[in-house]
Amino acid sequence: MTRLSPSGAEKNRITIGKVGAPHGIHGEVRIIPLTDFADRFSSMTEVMVGEELLHIESCKYHKQFVLMKFREYPVREDAMHLSGRLLTVDRSEAAPLAEGEYYTFDIIGLSVYDKAGIKLGVVEHVLRTGSNDVYQVRCADGRELLIPALKSVVREISLEKGSMVVSMPEEISDAH
Repeated sequence: MTRLSPSGAEKNRITIGKVGAPHGIHGEVRIIPLTDFADRFSSMTEVMVGEELLHIESCKYHKQFVLMKFREYPVREDAMHLSGRLLTVDRSEAAPLAEGEYYTFDIIGLSVYDKAGIKLGVVEHVLRTGSNDVYQVRCADGRELLIPALKSVVREISLEKGSMVVSMPEEISDAH
């Protein structure tokens, strides 16, 4: 879904897209959405692209891309220099979630504990399987633990404490 850099002022920014190749001759660029809320682009007027605040002149959807034109880059040759940069917005502009839902970037980095309070590891990645997400946890000894993001397994998430408490199914616990 979305990525977050944990350092400095960047930790209050969330990544919503990445600039791809230019499109046409009038300065439009392809934006690869990196958010589950791709419809957000049409209502935006400005966005950080890399370290630069850019003003959106036009936005339209084309296949799997969003085509954007920025006022500061009126022609194709200028817009080419944006390729590869990330689009970020302030965390306060994140789309609201329902109770009990979390952003991927909030889950990554959480310390994972079992019900007895024993630390199992740290969430490194969230795998999207279609039916439910799976939290990829790196254990202190370097092993990987895969935890299904199910209410029956994930008992508590505390963003304030930076922790997650899990009740592992027996077949997974025995492997750990």
